[in-house]
Amino acid sequence: MSGKVFLVGAGPGAPDLITLRAAGALRSADVVVYDFLAGPEILKFAPAAAERIYAGKRGGGERAAEQSEINRILIEQARAGRRVVRLKGGDPFIFGRGGEECEALRAAGIDYEIIPGVTSAIAAPAFAGIPLTHRERGSFVIFATGHQDAARHDESAVPWETLAQAARGRGTIVMLMATARMREILARMAAAGMPPQTPAAAIQWGATAAQRTVFGAIATLADEAGRAGIGAPAVIVVGECAALGRELAWIERMPLFGRRILVTRAAERAGEFAARLRALGAEAIEFATIASAPPSSHGALDRAIAEIETFDWIIFTSAQGVASFFARMRERGRDIRAMSRAALAAIGPATAARLGDYALKVAATPREYRAEALIEAIGAARIAGARILIPRAETAREVLPETLRKLGAREVVVAPAYRTIRPHPDESERIAAMLEDDAIDLAAFTSSSTVENFVAIVGAGAARRTKAAVIGPITAATARTHGLEIAVEAAQYTIDGLTEAIAGWCAGAPRR
Repeated sequence: MSGKVFLVGAGPGAPDLITLRAAGALRSADVVVYDFLAGPEILKFAPAAAERIYAGKRGGGERAAEQSEINRILIEQARAGRRVVRLKGGDPFIFGRGGEECEALRAAGIDYEIIPGVTSAIAAPAFAGIPLTHRERGSFVIFATGHQDAARHDESAVPWETLAQAARGRGTIVMLMATARMREILARMAAAGMPPQTPAAAIQWGATAAQRTVFGAIATLADEAGRAGIGAPAVIVVGECAALGRELAWIERMPLFGRRILVTRAAERAGEFAARLRALGAEAIEFATIASAPPSSHGALDRAIAEIETFDWIIFTSAQGVASFFARMRERGRDIRAMSRAALAAIGPATAARLGDYALKVAATPREYRAEALIEAIGAARIAGARILIPRAETAREVLPETLRKLGAREVVVAPAYRTIRPHPDESERIAAMLEDDAIDLAAFTSSSTVENFVAIVGAGAARRTKAAVIGPITAATARTHGLEIAVEAAQYTIDGLTEAIAGWCAGAPRR
């Protein structure tokens, strides 16, 4: 039975700029055939088991053979009954070879679907504050590609002189793949009668943390871009609208613009933190160094659940502990109302919020979100003589149960509800190389386990080049033990507190 090919636009590279439909196609993919500009963060939407095939373009004389090879891969994979996502940077039909791939699929009798993407021709100017049309400055826009061979002047080449004449005064020209030929193309426009002082801009790596924008005129932009070191991939905008970017630039004013921050939380919990960082202008790279798995044995937890009516307190030390505990309650067929005798304590607001998902109220939450402060929040009088259950990670600090026993608790039952494991991320080599090249501003850590696993994954050498942002003193101590430089330590031991501390550090630290 034949499969299906989805030609999907990956957008300009930012994972939060792909469409919902594109994300859905990726989540159901059996194989992903992707280009260079389809960033690794976007590939994470695909299942871990999905095959990933790199189809990066080399250009030059190899391009035709390369395209035929891509077509062959798509056809073979679909004929094997697989759901194939052809992931292309930007939009599959804007200056790509999506149309040629569709022709090959149709000729082979393969079912396909087109999912548009946000092209960099629109995204890069928008992130640079450049409107492509404006009632007073430009009423139409022209998109063109500038990668043709400089010696090619046949009728199939871009007629730059004609475009310049058409756009003069009332239009905007947006060029992709024109960085190498920028000087020649702008000179041809000027020779065709476009005034040398016509505003122009070049935007490199638009809509990412690496975005850089240079403004000038068609007579000066090539020199300005050269001095700034602007290279591919870049979008060039020519026309009166380009000048508005000087006034309307917005992302550069965001507190974390230009910062690349590594988020090491577990995959299922990293998204919220990464989204907060992106909302402040950062490029957040999700690099899970920790994952959860069932405990080695459910014995202690099952015994506790069987007699859940007998506990005076249940203390939760993580949101994962809450989720794992109630999943096991469900598996054992216990009614949540059996817990009605027990008061609930939570280590912090995130854990309390997770209990709130079950419509459960928390009786004690400390002002400082660590075990020692939790005991103070409960109070010695309520600990003495109490039977207490702690569903937690299989390996954890013993200070909480030991202190509860010293304060006179009748019994403290520690029941492993889950264990933390070290995943094996596919991109560990890429992240290690980025750390070696000082291409990451901060790595954010929310527990000692994330630090320890991070060092094991990337290596001690790369780890020692890492500036760390840590959620509290215990995590900080672990990071120092492994030789990481502590650049940021949150005063409030929450994700909000860590985000605020990162923003404060970035306000005073020079950019890479």
